[in-house]
Amino acid sequence: MALAEKTPASRDRYVDFLRAFSICVVVLGHWLIASVYLRDGEVGGVNALHVIPGIWVATWVLQVMPLFFFVGGFANLVTLDSLARKGGDYAGFISSRVDRLLRPTAIFLAVWIPIAILIDLFSGFSDRELELAFELLTRPLWFLGVYLIMIGLAPAMLKLHRSFGFKALAGLAVGALVVDLVQFGLDMPFAGNFNYFFVWLFAHQLGFFYADGSLVKLGSRYFAAMATGGLALLVLATAAGPYSSSMVGLVNERSNTNPPTICILLLTIWQVGLAMLLREPFNRRLARNRTWAKVIALNAMIMTMFLWHQTAVLITVGALYPLGFPQPETGTGTWWAVRPLWVLCLSIVLAVLVVIFGRFERGVKPKSSKPAAEAGA
Repeated sequence: MALAEKTPASRDRYVDFLRAFSICVVVLGHWLIASVYLRDGEVGGVNALHVIPGIWVATWVLQVMPLFFFVGGFANLVTLDSLARKGGDYAGFISSRVDRLLRPTAIFLAVWIPIAILIDLFSGFSDRELELAFELLTRPLWFLGVYLIMIGLAPAMLKLHRSFGFKALAGLAVGALVVDLVQFGLDMPFAGNFNYFFVWLFAHQLGFFYADGSLVKLGSRYFAAMATGGLALLVLATAAGPYSSSMVGLVNERSNTNPPTICILLLTIWQVGLAMLLREPFNRRLARNRTWAKVIALNAMIMTMFLWHQTAVLITVGALYPLGFPQPETGTGTWWAVRPLWVLCLSIVLAVLVVIFGRFERGVKPKSSKPAAEAGA
């Protein structure tokens, strides 16, 4: 609560909320669609998106990585401007942005790599079981590599933003469309990898417009147009184009995320438009110190939560399934009824992991440093 009371009036609290919200939604989404079972002594699992018809529509809400990259653009502009005022350089910018990401990631890998080696050498699990388990654990790491690239390119992209404004954003959108035309129209799938840059840089670049105030000035009519227009174009693209309806990868369908397609760009537009529409009512709530203190606390451990949330799945399965935890068929009424209990158990396990490993994310602060609530976004 003390940090909440010391927060300067100039801080955009909604950005911090969106950062925490986006990661929490990703965690919840992974937990909800993961259907893990233990049968005849073997661990297996299916993705609920693969077996429940129509549930793909949930990915249009639960795939919120565009919001995370949008917030990242905001944060990188604020940090760059702050360093420029203090005479900082590129190395200082990279260090300040990367440290918070890599510190908890290094701990995660330092713990899991030796454990994985020992399990592989001495356990009785099959190669398939180990492959599924380690794929589950490492899946969250994909976005860290992409986001580190965004950080590295941020100074150059900010120069483009200040020189060309909307034209730079439009150029990224055109680039993403051209990549899709090449990979789908000319049947050159490898070309799709270029959209790791165009699509995610688009979301990141859009965050610059929020940070410099130009997006906020547009007003609710423009936000509504972004939300409805982006959603309408997404419906059209998935209905008439060569795209999967799901915003995450499905078996036997081309993924919209790996590599990203123009659908993720449209998803960005509609999600950012919706987020901006909700900004004022949420800001009124975030003005209350009690609510804001919860956001501060959540952001202080958000990367730890993200990195360890799949570990919580393995621990829960290993601890509770042998005791008779229900394992109904995916998509049945019983399966849906058990979901709240499943998420509750995972939340308890993750809370313990956060208590153990969260300190490494927060780090050791010198007494002279500013409180977290006063730091840049």
